Amino acid sequence: MTLPIATLLATIALVTGVSLALPALTRPTTPFGVLVPHAYVADPEVIGQRRVYTRLVLLAALCAAAAGVPLVAAGRGAGFISGVGVVLGVADLALYVRAGRRVRAAKRDGGWQEGLRQRVAVDTTFRTDPVRVPWAWALPALVITLVTAGVGWWRYGSLSALPSFQGYGVDPAAPARALTPWAASEPVLIQTGITLLVPVVTLLVLRARPDLDAARPAGSARRYRVYLRGVARLTLAGAACLNLGLLVTSLQLWQLVPPSLVWRIATYVPLVALLVAWVVREIRVGHAGHRLPALPGEDTEDTGATQRDDDRHWFLGGTVYLNRHDTALLVPARIGATWTLNLGHPVTWAVLAALVLLGLLALTRVIDLPRRESLF
Repeated sequence: MTLPIATLLATIALVTGVSLALPALTRPTTPFGVLVPHAYVADPEVIGQRRVYTRLVLLAALCAAAAGVPLVAAGRGAGFISGVGVVLGVADLALYVRAGRRVRAAKRDGGWQEGLRQRVAVDTTFRTDPVRVPWAWALPALVITLVTAGVGWWRYGSLSALPSFQGYGVDPAAPARALTPWAASEPVLIQTGITLLVPVVTLLVLRARPDLDAARPAGSARRYRVYLRGVARLTLAGAACLNLGLLVTSLQLWQLVPPSLVWRIATYVPLVALLVAWVVREIRVGHAGHRLPALPGEDTEDTGATQRDDDRHWFLGGTVYLNRHDTALLVPARIGATWTLNLGHPVTWAVLAALVLLGLLALTRVIDLPRRESLF
């Protein structure tokens, strides 16, 4: 088996593994992004859709391998392999959304919410005594950035030209670029941005509205605190993984190691390790910490209420939220350790408008943005 074929199969296996884990990364009460009462988490329709989703995801993986392996063997490069991964990921997301629609239809037709008291749980201690940012976990990203900057400063005087920088990896086949301080320091500048931005994102996540269960408010609040601490640590560790991949790219950019497929794969190893850590942790503790061990009394906690049904505000399998009457800007998504912007909030549209304006200015050449084939 050649290295490109092995890379393709590894990409398909990674995307398929994450897709198969998605149903386990959600609360039992939000299968495929649909809110259901506790009494219906094991409904035959929910179980059946899990099975159908698993079979279709495996079938998609087999089709991707059957179509991709001959093309890679015929000489298709890394760009094609990345494209296969993206297409497979989009197809798996479509299957996830399909399953959610089936569950939502069963919930509507079966009247699962009829006769239930719908409530929203609130815990003000998340404001008065919030989960703190574990700043010590931000140090590895800072250290890696400083090491990269030191290597670049030491190497700069020995360079005469630079290969094409793609963010994660270099392209030795592209024309060489002129040596300038800006071009040589691009990886360090990106690392600096990551090191500064990720703690800010972590702080915003820790201050976002907590995801609590109206049926078990006390237990879900305690578990969510424990869950947030783990999310904060892994998020800051993610900055270190991103910076480590950029360090490996820098070694190729500054011609300390030769650009090759092996070194390109090496840049992704920290990211793959981070992704595996995220998935394993989410499966172990559960979304919002629902699988964490219960303290005495939490197993029997039951307010007799169910979470307020707000499925009409959620789209794409619980990943997109739009509610003009909700003042929250950042809310927990219904899949894994993810948060999403409320598209019904004016600030969200201001941010999106600024990004669109930036893109238009770049397309019309009013401003110049750094050009690269792909960040990854």
